[in-house]
Amino acid sequence: MAGAPTEGLAVSPLVAFAYLVSGVLFILALRGLSSPESSRRGNRLGMLGMLIAVGTTMATHDAVALPELGGAILIGGVIGFFVARKIAMTAMPQLVAAFHSLVGLAAVVVGAAAYLNPDSFGILDAATQQIHHASRIELGLGVAIGAITFSGSVIAFLKLNGNMSGKPILLPLRHVINLGTLLAILGLIGWFYALPAPTDVPWLFWTVVALSFLIGFLLIIPIGGADMPVVVSMLNSYSGWAAAAMGFTLQNTAMIITGALVGSSGAILSYIMCKAMNRGFLAVIAGGFGAETAAGGGEAKEQRPWKRGSAEDAAFLMKQADSVIIVPGYGMAVSQAQHALREMADMLKAEGVSVKYAIHPVAGRMPGHMNVLLAEANVPYDEVFELEDINSSFAQTDVAFVIGANDVTNPAAKTDKTSPIYGMPILDVGNAKTVLFVKRSMGGVGYAGVDNDVFYQDNTMMLLADAKKMVEEIVKALGH
Repeated sequence: MAGAPTEGLAVSPLVAFAYLVSGVLFILALRGLSSPESSRRGNRLGMLGMLIAVGTTMATHDAVALPELGGAILIGGVIGFFVARKIAMTAMPQLVAAFHSLVGLAAVVVGAAAYLNPDSFGILDAATQQIHHASRIELGLGVAIGAITFSGSVIAFLKLNGNMSGKPILLPLRHVINLGTLLAILGLIGWFYALPAPTDVPWLFWTVVALSFLIGFLLIIPIGGADMPVVVSMLNSYSGWAAAAMGFTLQNTAMIITGALVGSSGAILSYIMCKAMNRGFLAVIAGGFGAETAAGGGEAKEQRPWKRGSAEDAAFLMKQADSVIIVPGYGMAVSQAQHALREMADMLKAEGVSVKYAIHPVAGRMPGHMNVLLAEANVPYDEVFELEDINSSFAQTDVAFVIGANDVTNPAAKTDKTSPIYGMPILDVGNAKTVLFVKRSMGGVGYAGVDNDVFYQDNTMMLLADAKKMVEEIVKALGH
């Protein structure tokens, strides 16, 4: 049978060992990605593990399927290569969301193929000529999680890419609708399992798929822009569990291992992100967390007094300082100012100024977004600090240089219970002796749609310009 595992080879100890090796390499890859210093090695180990897994899978299939598999790999590889070459770092969050959607859709497609032709997947009971009972659960859960991942990731992509408003879209009785839909999906999967001949009732399977697509949409639209980093990591977890479920259907050990690793690591990351944002993990899974108060604080307060400074002012203040803490945000990413920022920091260090970088766990729109950008600019790893390690230092710092980081420095998270970011830990930049805040204009607000009181503090000087242009002007002023 074309595409079916080759007789005898699929149960070979060598095949099992190859999948085990690939699984170990994936674990080592995750371990490597836990630190900037070892991230390159982690990526290489992950690539090697995937090469072994794909090669083993191709070797266990009849030669008839090899041209199709090779063609698919070639097409996907070419597309991936050009996307990776052209994608801007500012678009990485939506790219990740798009990749998650493809994983979810792949799970649905594989599940549908297995349902329509169970014999080709080895899940047909010879005696009853029906799908094995265990495979029915795997199929049901696989397509459900995959469909949720797909539609949820599409909404996340649209929000991150600006095609849809980042504000929460609150439906009446949404929690009741969501819970009812989830219970309906689980009930239908249970019915699918219990039926004597589920292949004779096709509407049941397709209803599970349709409702799962719907609930993915319903779960994400109530979530506001401030919480999108958690959504990205949560969808990452969903995509892993979908892949693991399909791994059981395909009887592919490597896929089970990989899916379980992605699912569990994504769940752990989601928990860490929730803790960093002071959100409830169960509330994230339910959807619409943090959205109850979304109506608060969405307008900029341009009528309030504020002070404007120039690049020369900023250069003078930082050159006279003993310590400067740089706080990068999405504005830095948009203007690609990280290289100019590192040059500025190098010039300050040459003047004897202590320079550090403060990173909020959800700065940007994806976990680790700022760390990647700074690493791209060859910023020394020992100068980069996480929120909990540096937050207390702002009170003893001469200058806090904030470059495009609005929501993660906004005191409204501590003071305004109506704010969509209320309860989220922030970087206390306002405690520094002087705050230099780089921003395009006073008319805009952050991704969460909330004005920032730091703009109007007596110790704040606003530097209104494109982030890269402003930093480049500061560099010129430092050189004079």
